[in-house]
Amino acid sequence: MLTTKVFTLVLVVQPRRVLLGMKKRGFGAGLWNGFGGKLQPGETVEQAAKRELQEESGLMVDTLQKMGQITFEFVGNTELMEVHIFRTDSFQGDPTESDEMRPQWFDLDQVPFKNMWPDDIYWFPLLLQKKKFLGYFKFQGQDTILEYTLKEVEKI
Repeated sequence: MLTTKVFTLVLVVQPRRVLLGMKKRGFGAGLWNGFGGKLQPGETVEQAAKRELQEESGLMVDTLQKMGQITFEFVGNTELMEVHIFRTDSFQGDPTESDEMRPQWFDLDQVPFKNMWPDDIYWFPLLLQKKKFLGYFKFQGQDTILEYTLKEVEKI
């Protein structure tokens, strides 16, 4: 039987650039990604997203825009990952390296998709265009997408 665990992901976007973090350890190590992680007991999804962003990048935010929700299934794993994806256009502080992530700004035409999760190339453009979306990706390992659905929605 499959169970579901909830995660957050935050992308910091400015007019011509996006902040990504090089994952230094754990799940997804060696890939560029947004900032996020698991909820702690009693946290809302948005509280967890803000906390994870601060822990991983040193940035603080007042407001987040919920842009998407994607469910990930990994063959052989009985736990689905329900990822709530946010973007923010304003923040306080300077990006700072943490134990888990090394932040770096990328121009929007230089996003390193070859060094990111394979699903990012599908939904990332929607987030950048401020379009909301729902999706499902089924992976074999961390490199192969077996099937997926992605649709633009009015609201999440």
